[in-house]
Amino acid sequence: MPMNKPVEVLLMVPFSEPLLAKLRRVSPRLNFTVSKARKASDVSDEIWEQVEVLYTHQVLPEPEKAPNLRWIQFHWSGINHALDAPILQKPDLVATTLSGASASQMAEYVVMMLLALGHSLPEMMAAQWRGEWIKEQRDRLKRRELRDSTVGIVGYGSIGRQVARLLTPFGVEILATKRDVMRPEDTGYTPEGWGDPEGELVRRLYPHQALRSMIKECDFVIVTTPLTPETRDLIGAEEFEAFKPGAFLIDVSRGGVVNHQALLTALKEKKIAGAALDVFPEEPLPEDSPLWKMPNVIVTPHIAGTSPFYDARAADLFAENLHRYLAGLPLYNRINLERGY
Repeated sequence: MPMNKPVEVLLMVPFSEPLLAKLRRVSPRLNFTVSKARKASDVSDEIWEQVEVLYTHQVLPEPEKAPNLRWIQFHWSGINHALDAPILQKPDLVATTLSGASASQMAEYVVMMLLALGHSLPEMMAAQWRGEWIKEQRDRLKRRELRDSTVGIVGYGSIGRQVARLLTPFGVEILATKRDVMRPEDTGYTPEGWGDPEGELVRRLYPHQALRSMIKECDFVIVTTPLTPETRDLIGAEEFEAFKPGAFLIDVSRGGVVNHQALLTALKEKKIAGAALDVFPEEPLPEDSPLWKMPNVIVTPHIAGTSPFYDARAADLFAENLHRYLAGLPLYNRINLERGY
């Protein structure tokens, strides 16, 4: 890329003026166009023809409409909705995600659920709504402290690494699964002071093929892995059979990673002590789902990644990637289409 060549950037996300100003300060070479279009046809052919960098939720052009497009930065870390888009097959195009931008709030959600499940919060809240003082406390309110417990993280990416950082002061033993256990370091985007960049907080990394071996050791199992053909139904009947008696599941991955028929069976047969679920195969969760009324289940409406600071963190990551793009450096969070994330 010529050093002084202007770069046309199309923003399909309504960043605030202060965040837009931050992006503009990256370089005078960047020319920003902001669009509120909800579909590609609402953007003029002239704009599509000129754009070199696209920042988008999910609006994507057809390849022939955007001959100069070289980089797509998605506003989310999960991009299952876009993997089949023809534009991603463009030979000279790079696509990146916002993996890491939601790690902080999702890790806090996980810790909240670990404490809530471990200290019988769902049953205590239900008793409060009934106006009941629980007398048989030792029998009905089972307690499991985080200290000296073993937590297994399925998918040691940005979220899992931030969970490990937050859990370290509790005296928790961390286990995790990772695609390449010989490379424990994190090569994705990691803000300073976040996560576990060198993989030092985990006692042992397991390959995905040894998932059940890890589960057998755990008091809590946290699922953070992306949904791909390889991870669909990753947690199924055989995995639930491997759970320790009294262990809990927390799922903040994507609907489809945990097989919900197997989950319902495990809950009903008390193969696991309870679950906190933020993602579901069908969303919204149907009104007739048994999960709504299970006393040992916490259901939340896919909000673990929600934060008032998300756009600011997204802008920080995008700005860093813009610096790298202009300098000809590898971009953070590049999508591997074969892996599906």
